[in-house]
Amino acid sequence: MALPMLLVDPVTSADLPLSRVVMSSTVKTQNWTSKSRIDDHDPVSQLTAKGAATRERIVAGAAEVIRENGIDVTLDDIRAHTQTSKSQIFHYFPDGREELLLAVARHEAHRVIEEQQPYLGQLTTWTEWLAWRDAVIARYERQGVHCPLSTLTWHLGSSSEGARDIVRQLMLNWERPLRDGIEAMQRNGETDPAIDSAAYARAIVASVQGGVQILMATGSTQHLANTLDLALSNLRHKPARTLHEGEPGPV
Repeated sequence: MALPMLLVDPVTSADLPLSRVVMSSTVKTQNWTSKSRIDDHDPVSQLTAKGAATRERIVAGAAEVIRENGIDVTLDDIRAHTQTSKSQIFHYFPDGREELLLAVARHEAHRVIEEQQPYLGQLTTWTEWLAWRDAVIARYERQGVHCPLSTLTWHLGSSSEGARDIVRQLMLNWERPLRDGIEAMQRNGETDPAIDSAAYARAIVASVQGGVQILMATGSTQHLANTLDLALSNLRHKPARTLHEGEPGPV
């Protein structure tokens, strides 16, 4: 992937080169390019329920526009799609473009996890693990070669603490249920109890990232499918039981 040290949906040549979001000239007098302070506070917690719903509607609509058209969208594009006024957008995102893009990136990170459910949260049998595997492949087949989360995090830059926090949280939200699933299988006697569940969960996420990166470059999910199959096959493998002294061996 193109983002150094950030394990998110990979960026490919299909997404590059990227330019800044082009905002309408009619809003140049607004503080659209001011330095974002999103890392210093949680803007949603300060809103009423109605305000939070309006803000989320703007974020979801902006995500749809960026998903369909790429990051080179105008403020007018977002306003038209979300049916909101200029003053509403600046009311909910007073620090400007970067604040809105961080919110959209966070929204897309949530989608990565949501689209693996309910399977990701119930990995207690091999049937559920296989259903999760199929859901992951189907999710990236739907996404295709365009990756809004990678585009957004690449645009915001690895130096953005807000973007780094989004990626770190995504990794935790992805690895934790995988680790819990592995530990459930260990308790059930379905996999090797010596497996380091946290390390194996991280390896699975990394293998998915590698498969998705190749998907972005080739349009094929074959490598993604193969790497998931290998990960599950290795997880299924249980070491041969050690014979105790005097116990007969296999005939």
